[in-house]
Amino acid sequence: MSDPQTLAVYDAQADDYDAMMQAEATADPRVHHFIAALPEAASVLDLGCGPGNYARIFAEAGLKVTAIDASAEMAGRAAAIPGVTARHGFFEDVTEQDAYDGIWASFSLLHAPRAELPDHLTRLREALKPGGTFFIGMKTGTGGGRDDLGRHYEYYSQEELEILLQTAGFSPAQHWTGYGKGLAGQYDGWIVIHANG
Repeated sequence: MSDPQTLAVYDAQADDYDAMMQAEATADPRVHHFIAALPEAASVLDLGCGPGNYARIFAEAGLKVTAIDASAEMAGRAAAIPGVTARHGFFEDVTEQDAYDGIWASFSLLHAPRAELPDHLTRLREALKPGGTFFIGMKTGTGGGRDDLGRHYEYYSQEELEILLQTAGFSPAQHWTGYGKGLAGQYDGWIVIHANG
């Protein structure tokens, strides 16, 4: 279940978030690692696509891009990008089987209630083709709470996240960590994990 307060923030802050994410996506080397791990003209899902900044890069690389976001405003922006098929929807709406060569979940699943993450990961593993590529970005730490804008987050350690991935059937292969400032102006640690299906 998506948090209404979190979605309201994204709808209201769409312009600022879009500008921030455009700069971030352009400078993110991990997007190229993701693309390089995929077959030519691969089918990919951008889960929690926001305004479509990463989806645009995937489409320009010749990938077949499906995108989904729980914010109607964000999904609408992504849908306007050439080569991107985007829809308004939620994590639990991903019900495909063996449909995608790659799934990109960049700092979206951190909004899911902690108790729901295992089920979301299981559905994503089922939606991924055997041997497919999964990238997940999360904030690091413990517990959960709201940022200064009112968005809800859950924080995970690397070990905790890797166990959750393995339990869902993924094999973590590589990771990157860092520390940075988000839309609310707060600094958090983060981790991105490349896992195989």
